[in-house]
Amino acid sequence: MIIGLTGSLGAGKSVVAELLKEKDFSHYSVRDFLVKELKARNILINRASMVLLANELREKNSPDYIVEQLYEKAIKENKDAVIESIRTLGEVESLRKKESFFLIAVDADQKIRYERIFKRQNETDNITFEKFIEDEAREMNSNNPNKGNIRKCIELSDFKLTNNGSIEELNKKLEDVYHRIKNNDLRPSWDEYFMDIAHTVAKRSSCNRGKVGCVIAKDKRILVTGYAGSPIGLPHCDKIGHQMKTLVHEDGTQTQHCTRTTHAEQNAICQAAKMGISIDGATLYCKMTPCSTCTKSIINSGIKRVVCEKKYHASLESEELFKKADIKLEILNDETVKYADQ
Repeated sequence: MIIGLTGSLGAGKSVVAELLKEKDFSHYSVRDFLVKELKARNILINRASMVLLANELREKNSPDYIVEQLYEKAIKENKDAVIESIRTLGEVESLRKKESFFLIAVDADQKIRYERIFKRQNETDNITFEKFIEDEAREMNSNNPNKGNIRKCIELSDFKLTNNGSIEELNKKLEDVYHRIKNNDLRPSWDEYFMDIAHTVAKRSSCNRGKVGCVIAKDKRILVTGYAGSPIGLPHCDKIGHQMKTLVHEDGTQTQHCTRTTHAEQNAICQAAKMGISIDGATLYCKMTPCSTCTKSIINSGIKRVVCEKKYHASLESEELFKKADIKLEILNDETVKYADQ
């Protein structure tokens, strides 16, 4: 078994690698490969020099050159192995052709990730938060197969681990993934399953400013769904146009919102009330962090867990409300958006 690790900067890939080493996995690191080569060339070790060297090696040889070197070493050792820091589409495409290869993505909130790398103080980590954001932006998206496209690598992963908490919490998630791989159970997790259904529900949205769906589930069963759209009996925005209003958020930004639309979370909760379905203790799945109005409805409905695919850029109030109400909020991807249709 060969497990590849991808993910955002400072998300915890090295921690996952160490946890796998405890399961007797051999460990091969793209970072270590590059550091060794930089030292041999007597070049200063920092993130910029590592990126330049990696791009040079890929362009000179092939997009999968570095991971291919590591893969060959792993095969010769003839045991389970983990390859850390896969960053390009070329690397993913190459490893996908190998037998028994699985790609795990690790992600976390941006500020949490910066705090982690600042504390570990490796050669490439003694940077400001602004430089951290700049470095990440450069490595997250590229159409060049020889250069970093971490965002796409995360999208192509077989499993995703959100690492905003403790090592113990991360290890528990990894144990679940490891168990699924060992038992050849590559089906989506329940969270992934219900989130995929929320995507389908979103297609019914009647306001193209907010293609959002919501699923409320409990005990592995769907209780009710909802999508963004006009109240029952009123004309759809997509047919007669939007009724826009400018909102000023707690972070000082301004966004345009359609005031005719009922949010997906509100519609799902209303449907449950209308049908006499108890959602007490249930989990709500939605595209991004609910607004403060929806958050209050979620709290009052008795829902105890909220799973979002992405984070809304002005969600501080909602996050604080959930925390005070002892409702667990989980965000699957470290991506911040301003509009529901992003």
